[in-house]
Amino acid sequence: MKFDLSVNENLKNTVLDSYLFQKLRRLYLFAFLAITLSIIISQILIQQHINSQLNDSRIINIAGRQRMLSQKLTKSVLLLNNNDEFEERKKKITTIRKTFDIWVKSHHGLQKGDENLELPIEKNNDILVMFNEIDENFESMRVAVSELLNKLNSDPKIVLSNISKEINAILVNENDFLLKMDNIVFKHDEISKSKVKKLKFLEILLLGIALLILAVEILFLFRPISIKIRDTIKDLSSTKQEALFKAQQLEEMYISKEESLEELQELNYAIDNAALFVSSNSEGSAMYMSKKFQKLLELTPGQIKGAVEELITKDTGQQIYLKDLIQNRRKIWTGEVEIITKSSANIWLEMSVIPLNNVSLKQKTLILCSNITKRKSNEIELKKISKEKYNEKIQSQKILTSKIIEAQEEERKRIAKDIHDGIGQMLTALKFNIESINIDNINTSIKKIENLKVLSKELIQGVRMATFNLTPPELTDHGIASAIQTLTAQLAKLTGKNILFENGTNFNIRLDSLTETNLYRITQEAVNNAIKYANSNYILVAIKHSDDLLSITINDDGLGFDVEQIKKNKSKGMGLLFMQERISYLDGRIFINSEPKKGTRITINLNLANS
Repeated sequence: MKFDLSVNENLKNTVLDSYLFQKLRRLYLFAFLAITLSIIISQILIQQHINSQLNDSRIINIAGRQRMLSQKLTKSVLLLNNNDEFEERKKKITTIRKTFDIWVKSHHGLQKGDENLELPIEKNNDILVMFNEIDENFESMRVAVSELLNKLNSDPKIVLSNISKEINAILVNENDFLLKMDNIVFKHDEISKSKVKKLKFLEILLLGIALLILAVEILFLFRPISIKIRDTIKDLSSTKQEALFKAQQLEEMYISKEESLEELQELNYAIDNAALFVSSNSEGSAMYMSKKFQKLLELTPGQIKGAVEELITKDTGQQIYLKDLIQNRRKIWTGEVEIITKSSANIWLEMSVIPLNNVSLKQKTLILCSNITKRKSNEIELKKISKEKYNEKIQSQKILTSKIIEAQEEERKRIAKDIHDGIGQMLTALKFNIESINIDNINTSIKKIENLKVLSKELIQGVRMATFNLTPPELTDHGIASAIQTLTAQLAKLTGKNILFENGTNFNIRLDSLTETNLYRITQEAVNNAIKYANSNYILVAIKHSDDLLSITINDDGLGFDVEQIKKNKSKGMGLLFMQERISYLDGRIFINSEPKKGTRITINLNLANS
């Protein structure tokens, strides 16, 4: 039975505790809301008053300035003198106009509001009535100044007697305007003071309400809470065993933490001996430097003092550059930097400057580095090799150019020799035969005319051969296949060798003239080489093509040659070099297969899609 009573009592206490805490929670929430509401209302009223005071201050300032502007306007008008120089008179007119514009704009802004002057629209009836009273004087002065400025604009050198009416009107109204403007300023000041008194009353009232709320909280909130806390402290004694158990758990966690710390120390040791880094404080002084970085810079732990840039390099210019990079940096910077170590060794570092923004850390900057000296050295060597290859290519181009010019000169000499020895001799013989014709001797004349026909035919053939060697008409009229066919036929006729042509796929597609000319010259060079140097008896020129590839093959049974040896001997391989230069210009390819005493095979491939 006692057990049942204790259970019921515990349940009752639990229900009472729950009810008490709910009640306290509601009271605390109500008190909190009341204090919050009083603070918000107080702030709203204060902010409204501050804004109103700012407007009142601005209005009083502008209104007071109206008096000054009125006096300045009157003074500027009175300073006009008949003896004024032209430039001086213009300056006085400019001063009057500027003062007048501000004076008029401020007057209207005080009544109707002006965003530029930060003036609100005037809503107080008493002040509006006072402005109605002052408007008569203001309007008289405004009209007088406007007429004065119009006359001065028309004639800046006008004498004062012609504007005395306007000046008198300004002087007559200026004193009344000042007095009435004083009344308006005082009225604004009176209104502002009344607002301050009202705010003081509201603040005292809100203070009383806040104090009353605090008194209620003390009686109905904090006192019950203190009683409950006292009871809670009594209950804490029963949780001693539980606390001891948790302490044991914490000890076990502490042991685990120590083990983790040892692991972190081992990791830190590995990083310290494997990475290049240094940290600095906000003044740019070194705080810690990894051992590997110390070793690279040839420093001892005792020397890790002072500015970071002075530790990294001993070059003054580099120190200034690093100082600019490190100090006051807000973003991460990454780049390559060359430094000079203590022993004057040049080292390239890939550096990352990382600002540490956590204010709880003494370190403000972390500098991570990688040694890229070897890579930089390789880059320099690569540039040197590239430059040497470029110079070698330029020199090769110069040699090629000179050989091309030499070949052109030789070709010109050959053409000139052919014309002189062939066509020139024939023309001379033709001339002599024509001159020797005697019309009176018919029989002799007939024989000479027959000789002239034969000579003319040979002359025509010589001219055709010369023009064919220069640019064959078949190339222009019918294309590359027809031109190569004619070339092989003519050379076979002239040399007596078996020079054959085979168009395996009936190629008759026309290419652009420059492409056809280069293909023709490459083929002509290959056939001429086979005749001149290879001592060939049989030469076959074959053309084949597909949708996107044209292939020209020149086979001969001549002496052949060592391709690599000819390429090395620049003076003997110019013909092959010219062929390669021409095909490179066409973005094509040429393959030369030859062996001594086994003939030669030259293949020219051209992509038709690019032609």
